[in-house]
Amino acid sequence: MIFALFVILAIYLISIKVLIYGFLKVKKHEKTDLKPRTNFTIIVPFRNETENLPKLLESLNTLNYPHDLFELILVDDGSKEKFQVPSSKFRVTIIESIRVSNSPKKDAITTAIQHVKTQWVITTDADCLVGKNWLLVFDNYIQEHQVSMLAGAVSYECENSFLHHFQQLDFTSLQGATIGSFGIQKVFMCNGANFAYTKSLFEKLNGFEGNNKIASGDDVFLLQKAVNKFSDEVHYLKSEQAIVITKPSENWKSLFNQRVRWAAKTSSYQSNFGKFLGITVFLANLSFVIGFFFLLLGIWLWPFFILFAFLKFIVDFVLLYITNQFLTKTGVKSLLLSSLFYPFFSSGVAFYSLFGSYEWKERRFEK
Repeated sequence: MIFALFVILAIYLISIKVLIYGFLKVKKHEKTDLKPRTNFTIIVPFRNETENLPKLLESLNTLNYPHDLFELILVDDGSKEKFQVPSSKFRVTIIESIRVSNSPKKDAITTAIQHVKTQWVITTDADCLVGKNWLLVFDNYIQEHQVSMLAGAVSYECENSFLHHFQQLDFTSLQGATIGSFGIQKVFMCNGANFAYTKSLFEKLNGFEGNNKIASGDDVFLLQKAVNKFSDEVHYLKSEQAIVITKPSENWKSLFNQRVRWAAKTSSYQSNFGKFLGITVFLANLSFVIGFFFLLLGIWLWPFFILFAFLKFIVDFVLLYITNQFLTKTGVKSLLLSSLFYPFFSSGVAFYSLFGSYEWKERRFEK
C-alpha cells in the first residue's frame, strides 16, 4: 500500500513538473502601439447582481478602447429585481435569457449570440472588474496572430483572511494548470470570466450542443470542442494587463458548492489529458489523506509521511509561486496551512461531486 501511494505521488510530481515547464514556455504578451480595430461584444450573463453590475460597468467605462468598437449585452437569467442600466459611454443592451437546457449560463450566452453583430465575442461575469487595457491587449494579440479563440487569466481580489488566502492558492493552481496546458499543447481548461472567440467559430462548433445537459462548463467544453477541430486557432493571452479580477466566495459553504460544480464536469471532458490530470490530482490528494490516517494509526512512521508531504509541497510551491507572481506579483500567503488542509478539502469535493447535488445562483442542480 505504501509503495502504491508513492507511485501515485511520483506520477503527480512528473505531471506538475510538466505543467511548470508548459507555464514557462508560454510567452508573455505586451501591449503594442497598434491602432485598435477589433470589434467586440462583451456578454455578461447575470442573476440578482444589482450590487456587482454597477462596479463592472464602471470598470468598463474606464477602458482605454474606442467606445464605438465595443458594446455590452447583459443577459438577465431570471433576476428577482430588474437591473436599470446607468448612463454609459458605450452601448449597453439588456435581454432576457431563453432557457432551453439544464445550463443557465450556456442558455444565456446562446441567447446573446443571436444579438451579436460584431466579429468577436468576449465573456466575463457580473462580479468581475477589468483593467483599462483589457480590450486593447486582446485586440493587439488578435491583430498579430491567426486566432479565433483566446483565453485570459482571472484572479481574486482578496481580503486578509484564511478563507480568501486558501481560495487564492486553490484558484492559482487552476490558473497555473491552465497556462501550463497551453504551453505543452494539451489544452483542456479556461475560465469563462475572461474568454474570447469569434461568432463564426461559435457557430461552426454548434455552440454548446452536446454538453448542455451539464449545468456548468460554458467555457471548458466550448474550448475543448475548438481544440479538437481548430487547435492552431486557440491561444492563451498571457498578459498582466488582460487579467480579470473577480470576487472569492463569501463563506466555506458557497466555496464548497462552487468547487463541486467545477468538479462535476470533469468526467465529461473531451480532453484525455484533462481527465488524466484530474484523476492524478485527486489520487495524490487522497493519498495524502490516507497517509495522514496511516500516521495516526501507527501504520506509517513519521519519516514516510514527512517525505511524502515534503515532495508534494515542493512541486506545488513552484507552480503556485510562478503563477502567483504572474497574477498578483505578491507573496504566497497561508501556504503551509492551506497545503495541509487542501488535500482533505479537495478529496471531499471530488467524492461529493460524484453523487451529491449543489447550489448555484439560488438554484439546486442534481448530479
